[in-house]
Amino acid sequence: MEAGRERVLIVDDEERIRRLVRMYLERNAFDVEEAEDGAEALSKALNTDYALIILDLMLPGMDGRDVCAEIRQYKDTPIIMLTASGDESNRVHGFELGADDYVVKPFSPRELIMRVKALLRRSGVGAEDKQAAVGHILTFPGLVINVDSRKVVVEEQEVLLTPKEFELLLYLAQRPEKVFSREELLRDVWNYQFFGDQRTVDTHVKRLREKLGRASNRVPHHIHTVWGVGYKFEVTE
Repeated sequence: MEAGRERVLIVDDEERIRRLVRMYLERNAFDVEEAEDGAEALSKALNTDYALIILDLMLPGMDGRDVCAEIRQYKDTPIIMLTASGDESNRVHGFELGADDYVVKPFSPRELIMRVKALLRRSGVGAEDKQAAVGHILTFPGLVINVDSRKVVVEEQEVLLTPKEFELLLYLAQRPEKVFSREELLRDVWNYQFFGDQRTVDTHVKRLREKLGRASNRVPHHIHTVWGVGYKFEVTE
């Protein structure tokens, strides 16, 4: 692997798709590894630190949902899930298991690369993003968000969030009391300007509240639902 190049794992049982995605990723200065089934993908994901994983939903043996769930037990590596067109219920389930984004097959390789770069940028993988965040710590009752280290501490207990969950929490917490529509959150957190399922936002909020709720009864209520509109960060004490 070349120094300074980010490493991506492609998981798909179709060799032609792996070859196509690899070609576009390598053209954009990524180092690429491949896996053709769920067991191989899980082994590589847990034993190697990847900048991002592109994970097909339908795999022989262990499918993408199971792989995603297992990875999330140990790592917060950004995951883009590849799903079949019209497979909305599986996409939502993928988000519930910890996927950060999805791309529908058949897909444009250029769109996929755009999603990869946007997710890495939002996840703070690049040096420029990390440098911009240095020194910022947000403190609320029962909650501390360290922007530099990307750590969240709830009632003195660190809570492990996926990159997108962290970005969503940070985005809301940086603007307390401001109400954001789901469209705004998709645009600014997911970088979706012309596409995106609004249920993506609801699923991530649900997962975020659940994780915060494991350490505190009060902190999940900082994320307040504004019915018919969207969400806001609200501290009542």
